[in-house]
Amino acid sequence: MSAISRSASFGRVLTAMVTPFTPDGEVDIAGTVELARYLVDHGNDGLVVCGSTGESSVLTDDERVELWEAVVGAVSVPVIAGSTSNDTLHSVELTKRAEAAGVAGILAVTPYYNRPAQSGIESHFRAVARATSLPVILYDIPIRSGRKIASETVLRLLSSEANIIGLKDATGEPAATARLMNQVPRPLEIYCGDDGLTLPLLSVGAVGLIGVASHWTGEECREMIELFLTGEVDAALEINRALLDSFAFESADDAPNPIPTKEMLRVLGLPGGSCRLPLGDAPVGLLERAKQVLADLDSWRLGRTTHA
Repeated sequence: MSAISRSASFGRVLTAMVTPFTPDGEVDIAGTVELARYLVDHGNDGLVVCGSTGESSVLTDDERVELWEAVVGAVSVPVIAGSTSNDTLHSVELTKRAEAAGVAGILAVTPYYNRPAQSGIESHFRAVARATSLPVILYDIPIRSGRKIASETVLRLLSSEANIIGLKDATGEPAATARLMNQVPRPLEIYCGDDGLTLPLLSVGAVGLIGVASHWTGEECREMIELFLTGEVDAALEINRALLDSFAFESADDAPNPIPTKEMLRVLGLPGGSCRLPLGDAPVGLLERAKQVLADLDSWRLGRTTHA
């Protein structure tokens, strides 16, 4: 039974925030607050804090809690906590701490590295969902986790866990997402987790984007989504074309996410710092590439304003 809904509990555009670090490699709380407020002022309806773009795997539990509390206290939009890992007991404990920190929801990633069977994945998500009263968004990203969440697993979870309300889809398979959306027993909010596939996923029922390039393209992403959902497809396609370089820039083999975003923030004069190891510093030439991507985007923005 199809149960496609366009309602979006947390808004249309959420940025998976980087975690700013000081030159000494410590978490930069003041910088995090500054960045969060900038993102809210530039098109974001909500923020994901301590997701994979936030380098969650190299943060201590206390650092995560401090970041959640700081961002919750700094902005009025929903803050979604990346509170899980590949350890179910650890994920349950962190999820409880996230709820206590005042977040609005939980982003629960597929357990990575362990490569569990679907029964293990299902049990993991069930444990997380039952550890909190908050709404939970499942995060399906096989390229990082090594496992895809099978559609059958999602359907079973939706049938038994009322607070699982969404899915961040970074599978790169819009056709499979369309098939899933045709089977869900109740509304499931799909958020695109791959910036470049936002329009294809919107076309099969997604409600919005949890993005990375939205650090510097939030307003354009929001306009693109609103245009598409109101039937102005050609106008949405025009914006998408203008954002292609930004989408391509956000990750590469020699500069995986979030290294490029931190270089873009450097260009914008916003807090970011370097990444913690094992990601480390940006490769030579990436800063210049960031400057060029932003210059080209600004040129397009100016052209739109001139011809408006």
